[in-house]
Amino acid sequence: MCDTLVALAGATVDGVTLFAKNSDRPPDEAHEVRWAQPRRDRVDVRATHISVPAWPRPTLGAWLSKPTWCWGAEHGVNEAGVAIGNEAIYTTLDPRAVPPALTGLDLVRLGLERGGTAAAAVEVITGLLEAHGQGGTGHDPRGASGPKAYWSSFLVADPHDAYVVETSGREWAVERVVAPGGVRAISNRTTIPTFDAQHRHPRQPVERRVDPRWHASQRVLASGPVDVERLVAHLRSHDSCAEQGWSVCMHGRDDGGRLVEVTTASMVAALRADGTAHRIWWRVGAPCRSADRTMTVPPGR
Repeated sequence: MCDTLVALAGATVDGVTLFAKNSDRPPDEAHEVRWAQPRRDRVDVRATHISVPAWPRPTLGAWLSKPTWCWGAEHGVNEAGVAIGNEAIYTTLDPRAVPPALTGLDLVRLGLERGGTAAAAVEVITGLLEAHGQGGTGHDPRGASGPKAYWSSFLVADPHDAYVVETSGREWAVERVVAPGGVRAISNRTTIPTFDAQHRHPRQPVERRVDPRWHASQRVLASGPVDVERLVAHLRSHDSCAEQGWSVCMHGRDDGGRLVEVTTASMVAALRADGTAHRIWWRVGAPCRSADRTMTVPPGR
């Protein structure tokens, strides 16, 4: 479970693109924030389950927020000012029957390392998806929750542009975030209308545990020019869903009352087009309890 939002520069108080995400994971999964150095790949890159061909150009450095057990990342920002976050989604195609391949978290990291703009990162994600497919567990197989496979959706943004990518196996759809509104939110369901009509799983309980969070994000974005403080407050909020803690700041419990899904990391990023450093507010752990860590990403290539 996760929630991701973007407000392009024309929809924000300070005139910079703002990107926000909560990462919801099993409660026993450790999370870390780390800098991935730029590099020149000379051999294939080993992702979580498979290898992909080396990138022929130098990669971009990126701040990554990630579970410690896997190669990929839940969200992050690269030196070009591209931010990406992903969501687990379910469709009519059963992910459990597909052999290990790339995970959505792998695609987030590969998009950040190889995409110098939001549009370029979308091309990286969809190209790798077509070439290698998705598959394998996106949860730590050694954890209490065990392995779990799912498809992914992505929100990809830079200082000027943003896109939603939704997937089912190797199939995908892209929607550009456009003016005059310039805002978009995604959660744990298909949201691109044509893709949703074709692929949404008929038994996924989106009305109970997903739509309340998604609609809360939409209300925040629709309530006027967006600023960092409003996004931070939203990521810390518990009023979006009354059912067993399945709120934006998640403390989700199963029907037996057992804690099964929690917010393990949060990010709000200000993506600047004026050549100054991109600024990131991080939290590791539940955002309602943990303190901010602030970092900057000097603008690169």
